[in-house]
Amino acid sequence: MTIYLSPFPPVTDPGGTITEYVFRDHTAHMGDPAMVEGATGRVVTLGALREGVERLAGGLTERGYGRGAVVAILAPNLPEYALVFHGVAWAGGTLTTINPTYTAPEVRAQLIDSGARLLVTVPAFLDTAQAAVSGTGVTEIAVIGEAPGATPLSALMGAPQVAQAPVDREDHVVVLPYSSGTTGLPKGVMLTHRNLVMNVEQASRAVPVNRGDRAVAFLPFFHIYGQLFFLNFYLARGAVPVTMPRFDLAEFLRLVAEHRTPRVWAVPPVALALAKHPLVDQFDLSALRHVHSAAAPADASLTQAIAARLGVEVAQAYGMTELSPISHMVPDGAARPGSCGVPVASTECRIVDPATGQDAERGEEGELWVRGPQVMKGYHNRPDATAATITPDGWLRTGDLAVIEADGHLFIRDRLKELIKVKGFQVAPAEVEAVLLAHPAVLDAAVVGRPDPEAGEVPVAHVVLAPGADIDEAGLRAHCAAHLARYKHPQAFHFLDAIPKSASGKILRRLLKGPPAA
Repeated sequence: MTIYLSPFPPVTDPGGTITEYVFRDHTAHMGDPAMVEGATGRVVTLGALREGVERLAGGLTERGYGRGAVVAILAPNLPEYALVFHGVAWAGGTLTTINPTYTAPEVRAQLIDSGARLLVTVPAFLDTAQAAVSGTGVTEIAVIGEAPGATPLSALMGAPQVAQAPVDREDHVVVLPYSSGTTGLPKGVMLTHRNLVMNVEQASRAVPVNRGDRAVAFLPFFHIYGQLFFLNFYLARGAVPVTMPRFDLAEFLRLVAEHRTPRVWAVPPVALALAKHPLVDQFDLSALRHVHSAAAPADASLTQAIAARLGVEVAQAYGMTELSPISHMVPDGAARPGSCGVPVASTECRIVDPATGQDAERGEEGELWVRGPQVMKGYHNRPDATAATITPDGWLRTGDLAVIEADGHLFIRDRLKELIKVKGFQVAPAEVEAVLLAHPAVLDAAVVGRPDPEAGEVPVAHVVLAPGADIDEAGLRAHCAAHLARYKHPQAFHFLDAIPKSASGKILRRLLKGPPAA
């Protein structure tokens, strides 16, 4: 067995829950900013955030949504997201974070699977929330702000709960984001307090963030990437996320320039804009020193183009929701084009030949396996999927083909899994196929990813229509729009006589892969 170790000293577990960890060093800094609402400039101080967390935890406990309860949140990036995240954690509950672009059926599926009893949203998403809760265990909808037919979040505030509700930090699931994992439909990823605390510690060894540093937080807070860095890492370090509810390039560049941010945390489509969009030249980005890209691979030529244009260091990182999410980062000053970095502290890696199950020779490709304190507890309600992903001795099979070079840097080559990554978001072909097959005019369907210069990949549907079916591409697009978030919509439809399959009935997706998009 060949195990690749981290070059960083092992992390010492600091103990405590994630919220205790976030606030532990701020006693003398309660008047400092914790978060800034980018659009308005509204500042929430560390003291106000801490007070709000304690009052929300007290109120949740009083209403029966405290210890052991699951609370769902369907909201864009706002400072109040951190209040809900840590308020639920402080109360001893579990927060399941929902993609705000989801349709009502998608929201309903997550509410049912997670066992949520309270749904927190915003007025703009209230119609979706109200349509989604039918048939679920949700007994109350709260809104950040006010809206008819919903409880204001302010009404959930109660007497301050001054101490963390007792939880087993190594076993209690504090956050339950949903991911398709290495295959299949979305599954709840059970992340414990210890998972989150240790991953922040691991990330901070690779990348120093200083008190008062600001960063534009457009990465969605429902996604583990945005959660780790902006709801935990930055807050714990006294650094300041500047929230954006949705990405807009001009607004993003304005905020980067106005707040003199030293780092940008991005995904490949944003990295592409930094490399090529003419709007970038209209803003003063002279304070920027580092651009970090993750969630999907970025081409080496792209990272080099950003570095040349902006005079910054550009680095990638590697992770997945099941890893809390970081397993590899590039330390400051060590960027290499195409590299995802080295294992973060207390992380072990293997490269395993998927055909033989044996460790590959050094420098050869194989599936990346990872072991460390950031590995998830497992998939919620899915012991089968957990057993297929995590070995009995704790190795997480990532489903990604990779190579580790002599200097320890990781390079992702391809994916074993069938997931399609659209702008960093995972699309499970099985989920889109199920929606297509639900239409009476569709006899069979297969969805594959097509390379795309902006999104990384986009879904493409191959469809077999039932005899005599009267539907065209526009009709299928409308059907998908009613049931799927926009990023899951097929960008092209191809009508076939039959879907190629193996003797066992498995879709032969390789035969459906078309040329890259123009």
